Amino acid sequence: MGWMHTARFLTTAAELFHLPELDVPEIAFVGRSNAGKSTCINTLTQQKQLAFASKKPGRTQHINLFALGKQGVLADLPGYGYAAVPKQDKLRWQKVMANYLVTRENLKGIVLLCDPRLGMTELDEVLLEVIRPRVEEGLNFLVLLTKSDKLTRSEGAKALSIAKLQAGGGQAKLFSALKKQGVEDLAQLMWDWTHTDD
Repeated sequence: MGWMHTARFLTTAAELFHLPELDVPEIAFVGRSNAGKSTCINTLTQQKQLAFASKKPGRTQHINLFALGKQGVLADLPGYGYAAVPKQDKLRWQKVMANYLVTRENLKGIVLLCDPRLGMTELDEVLLEVIRPRVEEGLNFLVLLTKSDKLTRSEGAKALSIAKLQAGGGQAKLFSALKKQGVEDLAQLMWDWTHTDD
């Protein structure tokens, strides 16, 4: 899926109204600070430094947009749930992210990254509630179980069936940056999401 490798940084915004209004399809990547989001984006695009993996997770409090050629946009939303961030910052960010996920008009899909060894956390559940109405209306949704190389085959199968239930109409897939598992699948899915007309 070579189209992913053309990804380049487009813009960053700390507030929703700073984001440019785009008419190309957008796919949002969300998840806990340590769910492996930056690693996933970098593996997908085969660019080691595209998404910045912070040494201090949860510090990136911006929505970062990456252009996928002229085909679409990947939106990297801030990791959440990290203890070191002051409470008022957390609350502000939850609000910005919720608003983005509910109101962004060109949003075609959401990828929720989850470490299957930790499972869904309370904040993941909150996010699921926020997006549920849009998913029910047909917004594409995927729960991506990262770091799957750390699971046995049976643990992976179990985690996958649980995630499918939690996805409520969405999909679930296993992903490992280390073993390159699920990379092609994810790229193909994103291609499908950005190339279907409403």
